[in-house]
Amino acid sequence: MAKSIVSTKRLSKQLIDWLLEEDRREKEKPYRKQEPHRQHSWWQVMCLTGVDYFSTLGYQPGIAALAAGALSPLATLILVLLTLFGALPIYRRIAAESPNGEGSIAMLERLLPWWQGKLLVLCLLGFVATDFIITITLSAADATAHIIENPLAPNWLHNQTIAITLILVALLGGVFLRGFREAIGIAVVLVGVYLLLNFIVVNVGLYQILTHPEAIANWQTALFARHSNPLILIGIALLIFPKLALGLSGFETGVTVMPLVKGSSNTQHHCKGRIRNTRKLLTSAALIMSFFLLTTSFITTLLIPAAEFVSGGKANGRALAYLAHLYLGNAFGTIYDLSTISILWFAGASAMAGLLNIVPRYLPRYGMAPNWARVTRPLVLVYTTIAFVVTIIFRANVEAQGGAYATGVLVLITSAAFAVTLSAHRHRQKRSRLVFAIITLLFVYTTVVNIIERPEGIRIAGFFIGAIIFTSLVSRVWRSTELRAERIEVDELARQFLAEESQGAIRLIANRLNTGDVLEYFMKEKEVREDNHIPPNDPILFLEIKVSDASEFADIIKVKGVQVGDYRILRAESAAVPNAIAALLLYIRDQTNKIPHAYFGWVEGNPIQYLLRFILFGEGDIAVVTREVLRRAEKDPHRRPGVHVGG
Repeated sequence: MAKSIVSTKRLSKQLIDWLLEEDRREKEKPYRKQEPHRQHSWWQVMCLTGVDYFSTLGYQPGIAALAAGALSPLATLILVLLTLFGALPIYRRIAAESPNGEGSIAMLERLLPWWQGKLLVLCLLGFVATDFIITITLSAADATAHIIENPLAPNWLHNQTIAITLILVALLGGVFLRGFREAIGIAVVLVGVYLLLNFIVVNVGLYQILTHPEAIANWQTALFARHSNPLILIGIALLIFPKLALGLSGFETGVTVMPLVKGSSNTQHHCKGRIRNTRKLLTSAALIMSFFLLTTSFITTLLIPAAEFVSGGKANGRALAYLAHLYLGNAFGTIYDLSTISILWFAGASAMAGLLNIVPRYLPRYGMAPNWARVTRPLVLVYTTIAFVVTIIFRANVEAQGGAYATGVLVLITSAAFAVTLSAHRHRQKRSRLVFAIITLLFVYTTVVNIIERPEGIRIAGFFIGAIIFTSLVSRVWRSTELRAERIEVDELARQFLAEESQGAIRLIANRLNTGDVLEYFMKEKEVREDNHIPPNDPILFLEIKVSDASEFADIIKVKGVQVGDYRILRAESAAVPNAIAALLLYIRDQTNKIPHAYFGWVEGNPIQYLLRFILFGEGDIAVVTREVLRRAEKDPHRRPGVHVGG
């Protein structure tokens, strides 16, 4: 029994070591530096975004036909117009304002400072999680549909939809557990082959329509069956097109991958070159996708019976594959299925990579994720588990997940439109502000309609938002007593003060800056010396920390030396006063090889109130928290700076 327990503990330790292997290889530091990316031509990077964007052709035409029926081509036309004259201008501007791939979320974070910016980012991350997780599960489910509906597939696979989807998701997680890097070469091949096959299917479909005019006649009959007025049909299409919002996915990814885009060889113009090439990427992707959205919607609506689009129908989740098998034979259809399965599965890889980049970029920087959230393997396990749960809940149904996917996509695009509108307002660009405000309202309308029609999307997003906010707040409280300093920079006068103090005992009096005159420091020194029995001839330094932005977690502490009369002061700004004092005390110890002593006064009031003030505003019961931060940072009590409280 004892051997079994020891063996279990050993296996657990080995598993934890393997999961955290990536973190162990890095230097001990609070945050991971962003690794430089190998850069590529814009059209190659477009293929990387295309595995997500273009792969929606695998299920978009079927979902559009199911949602809009005979109006699908007209509703798709409205979607294309919104893509080209709405989403594209927005993300072209975002590319100019975030050349390092920060995207619209980072723009909103900068435009809305303090806690409101952080809370908005947390909410948007909930929609990002909805978008990317559903991308993984929906793409895997559609890949499963292409597997089991292939005429060469054995019949027993038809009852294994959920199992096959879970296997595909597990394989995706396994790839990332082994270690996945940017595979642009694979993306170029997958996208190139997939678009070529779709182009063939589209041309064959158009040829069938031209040689069978009754298809157009039947479509017109169905189109005008209820309403003969074209204006009424356009109005109905305007109400319906939000259901087709899946065709808008890919723009946020297009901006996120900007660091991979090669700019100019001239370093001075490299950033401008990257922006210019990213705009080419976005424009080309939008034009290619718009062409395929219109043509595939047209041929699938005219050539496929409506009954085949519903659940259980042969075109459900695979409308273009249905046409490929019907008009080009099972051999070509199987090749098309294999290409579709590959790009859909790789779209899940793109989404997983996006998730793995999002968490380290925001949450650890906010102190709102545990240390292991910086490491790939534990995150892969978390995301894979969530994808399993979502797959089981939706029973691997493509159409059922469309609403959740569209919700995530639309909220991100709407937030991007709002960010661009706010940016235009800040720059006092009246015309741009008006145009982008109108576009924002259009996306708000599209988002609201989609949520009303498909409320499951907002429920899933709400779950992700609630989970992210709850875990983030718990993590922030749990990590609040870390040092929270990236590094400390000391100016020449402050360095001189420390050199003078190092000749004897180093004593620092913590002071909240008020008037900053000689009388303030005289009274403070008199009070502290009396309360702590400091000899009158022992020199002292004053230490003043001003809260900059309490919503930040860690920052660079810049210490400035100031002299007021005969009093020497060290001044700095930080997100949290106690943590900054503790970090500075340890810095002084390491620089002078002497244990410094810090002196505080007691605070009066409700301790819960001070706890909240510390978490929200970076202050609170400074002496107590400083002592706890030092205790956690320095385990040896003999090397720990002294904290004294008098009064």
